[in-house]
Amino acid sequence: MNKKELKEFLDIKVDQYNHPRFIESDPIQVPHLFTKKEDIEIAGFLTATIAWGNRKSIINNANKMMDLLDHSPHDFIMNHNDSDLDNLKSFVHRTFNGNDFVQFIKSLKHIYTKHNGLEAVFSKYTESESFQQSIHQFKTHFFEIEHLERTKKHVSDPLKNSAAKRINMYLRWMVRQDNNGVDFGIWKSISPALLSCPLDVHSGNVARKLKLLKRKQNDGKALLELDTALRKFDPNDPVKYDFALFGLGVFEGF
Repeated sequence: MNKKELKEFLDIKVDQYNHPRFIESDPIQVPHLFTKKEDIEIAGFLTATIAWGNRKSIINNANKMMDLLDHSPHDFIMNHNDSDLDNLKSFVHRTFNGNDFVQFIKSLKHIYTKHNGLEAVFSKYTESESFQQSIHQFKTHFFEIEHLERTKKHVSDPLKNSAAKRINMYLRWMVRQDNNGVDFGIWKSISPALLSCPLDVHSGNVARKLKLLKRKQNDGKALLELDTALRKFDPNDPVKYDFALFGLGVFEGF
């Protein structure tokens, strides 16, 4: 396929997968349980944090998180006491355990009380061409309170050449307004043009087959290469192609 044909092919796949039925099998269904902005963004952040491994397991464990937070994540974060935190210590998803969960709750309270919330932190450090510095600064603020050193591995840092797949997926959920009821688009202070594709095994393999990506590792350099290619197709909404790459890889075995 030439570039024009490839764009047309991908646009068709975006239309196919950027659809409400996509929610039924995707972790994005968990923040869709909520209507309050803060609940959506907190549920989305916690869900995205554990979004690796089996998708059914991710969804089940993200729902367990919401159960433990009394299905009011923002209220829990702002008003919890020590005994409330003790109830979280039984949680486990792969290497993310109850102690990590407790640390996340404490760090999120810090973000809301000292930095005016998640959107404010991410939007404060936005640069003209990339979101990677913003993600780095978010991690710095997230762990500027007393914290468990082990928990830091659960927030990626793109300035250390990470593709930061889970955070980039989360940012797509919050920033991108797709008009189809999948992505939320509730963070109006950030331009979708700055978003990066959540690069994982599926999207990376499809991108290589379509010659959008040459680099073999799914790291920060590969992300920049893929972003550059996708922005040529749609500079205003490049991350919409995540639906195409992911759908081709997961649902079609492309």
